[in-house]
Amino acid sequence: MAELESTVINTNVNQKDPSTALVIAVTTRAIFNLEEEHKLYLEKGKEEYTRHQQANQDKPLPPGTAFAFIQAVQYVNKKILESSPAERDLFDILVLSNNSPESGVRIINSAKHYGLEISKFCFVSDEDSTQYLKSHGVKLFLSADRTDVCNALRRGVSAALVFQQEVQAPSTPLRVVFDGDAVLFSDETDQIFQEQGLEGAVQYERAMEAVPIGEGPLKAFAMHLGKLRKKFGQGESPIRTYLVTARSGRDMGVRAIKTLREWGLPIDEAFFMDGAPKGPILAQIQPHIFFDDGLHNIQGAQNVGVPSAWVPSCC
Repeated sequence: MAELESTVINTNVNQKDPSTALVIAVTTRAIFNLEEEHKLYLEKGKEEYTRHQQANQDKPLPPGTAFAFIQAVQYVNKKILESSPAERDLFDILVLSNNSPESGVRIINSAKHYGLEISKFCFVSDEDSTQYLKSHGVKLFLSADRTDVCNALRRGVSAALVFQQEVQAPSTPLRVVFDGDAVLFSDETDQIFQEQGLEGAVQYERAMEAVPIGEGPLKAFAMHLGKLRKKFGQGESPIRTYLVTARSGRDMGVRAIKTLREWGLPIDEAFFMDGAPKGPILAQIQPHIFFDDGLHNIQGAQNVGVPSAWVPSCC
């Protein structure tokens, strides 16, 4: 039987209504750099790891890959509340951890040290902590554990795998970049490409031009993000969204644009790369997070210091 989670409410943060908020859950290894501690856990076991965390509970952990993304999300909340103090459509951040509450004190103290507005810290000893995501109304889950990400995706929660990397801390506003196929959109055209090659995929897209592309694993999160984006005018929004796809604009771009229009999903800029490397354009955009299903694209983004999150299609 699954063990109940232990949830620590952060009384220093105004609690949001999960029925209206865009809830983002991050694991401790996604938001903080815990690589040395994780190595200790793997090599010496849970007890030694717990002793280490307790002995260092007042020593802040260094920022992890998703840290700047969470800071930028807080900036959006600030801007929303400045224009509408009673607004309930806000970001809500919770940390999901396999630490015990005792060893998790360092996590709580680190968040407080950096001024992170984490509303809840959920400590779960069960192996599959993703079973609690939907009960908290989570719309996006970021983890450094592939099994967790795959479990979340199977549960219908938008999720991505975060690798620990060096990050060039970007400035506000919040900038989020999505890949197209197998991320925002379904992988239907990718499958045609694998079976019939580029020409077959182009012909398929032309034949299906009037039919919206199927939904991808991050479509639900993108729609919630778009809802917040619509609260602001084009020039004043603290949120900017981008589509950076390997599709060519000439042969396969029209259906993608029509699909976004059909969904009512606002995208500030779209780049159709026609198979070219994405790293250079990502370096120009400097997003707080980049979602892609291709590990080669993730590597290219990491090479230019862009925080990246892999959406596995092979769980």
